[in-house]
Amino acid sequence: MRAFTYAAAESADAATRLAARMPAANGVPPTEAAAQYLAGGTTLLDLMKLDVMRPQTVIDITGLRRENAAITAGADGVTFGAMVSMAEAAEHPAVLRDYPVIADTLKLAASQQLRNMASLGGNVLQRTRCAYFRDTRWDACNKRNPGSGCAALDGVNRQHAVFGASEACIATYPGDFAQALIALDARVETPSRRIDFAELHRRPGSTPNVETVLRPGELITSIFVPAGAWTRRSRYLKIRDRQSYQFALTSAAVALDMNGGSVREARIALGGVATVPWRSREAEAALRDKVLDEVTATAAAEAAFAGAQPRKHNAYKVALGKRTLVRALLETAQMRVA
Repeated sequence: MRAFTYAAAESADAATRLAARMPAANGVPPTEAAAQYLAGGTTLLDLMKLDVMRPQTVIDITGLRRENAAITAGADGVTFGAMVSMAEAAEHPAVLRDYPVIADTLKLAASQQLRNMASLGGNVLQRTRCAYFRDTRWDACNKRNPGSGCAALDGVNRQHAVFGASEACIATYPGDFAQALIALDARVETPSRRIDFAELHRRPGSTPNVETVLRPGELITSIFVPAGAWTRRSRYLKIRDRQSYQFALTSAAVALDMNGGSVREARIALGGVATVPWRSREAEAALRDKVLDEVTATAAAEAAFAGAQPRKHNAYKVALGKRTLVRALLETAQMRVA
């Protein structure tokens, strides 16, 4: 780990002022902020130890828990302070009752120790687990070293994306919580603006090093999830190489508003298969006003993966992703909802 300056902030305004004062420094990639925020630290410290991230200054924002660590549930939806831990959100009674897909994504995302530490704001901004990104012995990584190429394109790409990729990057977005948020039309707030969650993450295009629409030093302070007729009948299914503490090969976040056996409205997101949190409106449209059975669920899965672009080692994700979505849809339809 490289040397850095430590600072602490007790408010969002103080944190952003500190970040704004930090100029770019030698050894810091020009696209990476010279100052980075530290909340739970479960991603940042890991990447600093690997020499992937090299901030000049680390700004400790754990003091923001005084203002940004509440969960407020009401008739219009639920608001999470960005400093709420994954464990706190997963175990909250209103989340378990009214937004089970959120609880599922958080419980399946990491070990209990990590869930106790990791903040929700940091979780949605976690960076890819692509081995070529995380191993600095590989020079060719446009996300880490812009303009150098993408070693994964012709390398070992079993874990990589079949949606949203470009010739500059095929790294998969690793998070689970984000799939629930994009499916449920969440938004995030910063001290200066609101951002629809669907607009927060950027596809790689020609600049995979620019991962979100956040400005340098901009800080997420809260996450809002609107209430809906579909939120109680919702779940998250995650398929991985092993059951304990592993990232998704494929996953599906599903929320359904049912009228008897037919679907009034469906909300569907796919994880483990895309460069960003991935909403499948094609699958949603295929289900609307249809009786949900294995035939219609299979048709929705076919629609969801019609645009997939697999590479040499990850073609299995198309078939596996379809089966994952079919199972998630049928199991969500069978949920008992009070």
